[in-house]
Amino acid sequence: MSVTLTERAAAHVSSYLENEPMAQGLRLGVRTTGCSGYMYVVEAAENIGELDTVFESRGIQLVIDSESLKYLDGTNIDFGREGLNEGFRFENPNVKETCGCGESFSL
Repeated sequence: MSVTLTERAAAHVSSYLENEPMAQGLRLGVRTTGCSGYMYVVEAAENIGELDTVFESRGIQLVIDSESLKYLDGTNIDFGREGLNEGFRFENPNVKETCGCGESFSL
């Protein structure tokens, strides 16, 4: 089991976490929502619970709750810009379809 960051994503996350003094890492999760069923959640991890799994990728701690881990296992996360838009791109081998807007996915 693993979740990884590209160099670009790690640089972006590192810069973000510098402004979050209570953060122990980056929390990744999956929430039921959106037009395809699931949506990624990315936020500062201020707590690491006993049911969380922690991966280290390029010096960043990635904190994932046990329920989300089954949906995120094997995911590689990149960060990029296209025109005026920027954001994370999830290369998730578990995803079967994404919605037209690209914000949600199904398994």
